[in-house]
Order: sequence, then structure tokens, then C-alpha cells
Amino acid sequence: MKVKVEGCIGCGACLGVAPEVFEMNDQGMSTPKEEVVKPELEESARDAMEVCPVGAISEVEE
Repeated sequence: MKVKVEGCIGCGACLGVAPEVFEMNDQGMSTPKEEVVKPELEESARDAMEVCPVGAISEVEE
């Protein structure tokens, strides 16, 4: 599974749900820690997609 973040407002909700998947960059915006989400972290990544208030996280078709 791959995820992308576009349109992040820097609220940090994704880090609260999936700190092992996301991190904040120097501009205070969320980015995935790895290009490919490990299978054991996919559920956390999907939870982060659901809690993002602006829908900035999406799954990338492989």
C-alpha cells in the first residue's frame, strides 16, 4: 500500500492515529515516513485517512 498527502493543513491528526506511518516535515505538514506502508501498518494508515479533517491522505494505486 502506498499513500500520498496533498492539501495538508498541519493539524497532526494523522500523527495522533498513526505516528509510525506519518511525520511532520520542516513546513509543519504531514508526509509519509516510507514510500510503501508496511502491511502491518496499513490499518493505521487507513485510520489516519479517516480522521484527516481535510481528506489530504489518499491511497495511491499501484
